[in-house]
Amino acid sequence: MSRFQKLSSALLQKFQQRSLLKVISGLNNYDSDSVLRISKAARLGGADLIDVACDPELVSLSKQVSGLPICVSSVQPELFPDAIKAGATMVEIGNFDSFYPQGRIFDANEVLDLTVRSRKIINDIPLSVTVPHVLPLDEQAQLALDLVQAGADIIQTEGSVNTSPKKSGIIGLMEKAVPTLAATYAITKSLLEAGYDIPVLSASGLSEVTLAMAIASGASGVGVGSVINRLENELEMIAMVRTLSEAIKSSRKILHTIS
Repeated sequence: MSRFQKLSSALLQKFQQRSLLKVISGLNNYDSDSVLRISKAARLGGADLIDVACDPELVSLSKQVSGLPICVSSVQPELFPDAIKAGATMVEIGNFDSFYPQGRIFDANEVLDLTVRSRKIINDIPLSVTVPHVLPLDEQAQLALDLVQAGADIIQTEGSVNTSPKKSGIIGLMEKAVPTLAATYAITKSLLEAGYDIPVLSASGLSEVTLAMAIASGASGVGVGSVINRLENELEMIAMVRTLSEAIKSSRKILHTIS
């Protein structure tokens, strides 16, 4: 049995149906109250997976509140074991968005090194790795191939959360999603051509308007964070997760009709 196949049957089904919704609280978000609100919203809104900072206490809190599988994110592989002991289902290197405002850039070699180090530390847990959006698309595609060879079970894309759309409304939401959508397509195409049946999660800059585009671009699921986390009202957060969940269901119907 592969590491990926060790995920719960419910999660595996979501990946296979290309309908997984992951709610991201933030790699550097150690605010327990914030994680609590996000976890509640994820459960009540119908999310499938929660991504929290790599901290055992946050893992326990989120798991208790949501009852959902937990993914922990970090750029320090040495932190993964304690989070796994606390109940994390899978681990992830990245997402790197929170580092960019600080001028901290992760290049291909560093991400690859983090992957190799992670696999030496944890060998039996599914590992997701984010491909930095700062790389040209052809380099993102090549890095994805290298990461799979190094032990990544899932590849995640990203796009600049600081992208400022020139238009408002629906057009603006589409503009914001372009970097992620382009990366999703390029990476998925590269993996398939190389013969790798590896799930790709599309994340960063997505909204209810663009989730279907991410799935159509090849994603097996999507990761959403700021569109939920920026809301202060818990009811609004729940409503947003529910809206995103319904958007993914609609995307499946659209793809089924087209095919």
